[in-house]
Amino acid sequence: MDIQEMNQSLLTRHGYTVHLAMNLAEAREAIAKRPPDLIVLDIMLPDGSGLDFLKELRQEDRGIPVLLLTALDETDDELIGFETGGDDYIAKPYKNELFLARVDNLLRRVEFTKEAVASAAAKATPDISEYGPLIVNNVTQRVSLNGEDVNLKPKEFLMLVYFLRNMDRQMSAEEIFEAVWGQDANKSIGTVRVHVAALRKKLKMDDEIAVVIDTVVRKYYMCRLTD
Repeated sequence: MDIQEMNQSLLTRHGYTVHLAMNLAEAREAIAKRPPDLIVLDIMLPDGSGLDFLKELRQEDRGIPVLLLTALDETDDELIGFETGGDDYIAKPYKNELFLARVDNLLRRVEFTKEAVASAAAKATPDISEYGPLIVNNVTQRVSLNGEDVNLKPKEFLMLVYFLRNMDRQMSAEEIFEAVWGQDANKSIGTVRVHVAALRKKLKMDDEIAVVIDTVVRKYYMCRLTD
């Protein structure tokens, strides 16, 4: 039994529903049919690189949390994985208890994000916030730019609300991570960077439309209104 099958058996015994994909082709097909709540991704796969696949997921704006499986001598790959948008990693070989704890932690983040989005919307006033052509509906959690809907993922919406509520204030990646994910900011810089990049692209911030998120000394950010 290989490590993928062992993980599947372990997770199934603990009440999780698991779809096993032995290669990237199977993974792409499975995700297209039904996006999972969590992906456990080995860096080394028979038909390609797990890190390239992770980059592909983030470019497609799939905000599914990813737990990377690495070897003990793959430190550089771990760092690259975080820069690419990985949420956590575990080095092989590992204890079952540690693996289960990492899985449970990431899945709790998913649930926290859903609750936090609703909470942020409930606390925000007024129900609809307007920033020139950018309109944020804090009740329906919908965003529009120049009259066109902008499809934001839950974490992206929560991050946008947090930025808008802290306009013109310099914030660290760790602070943003803790506010959006509700977890201690351990190795959070890459994750925040990926989501900030997604917001910039979707809200056309490079063209300085409505609001802009500036990067201040690499891991600090500030949101400001455009002139």
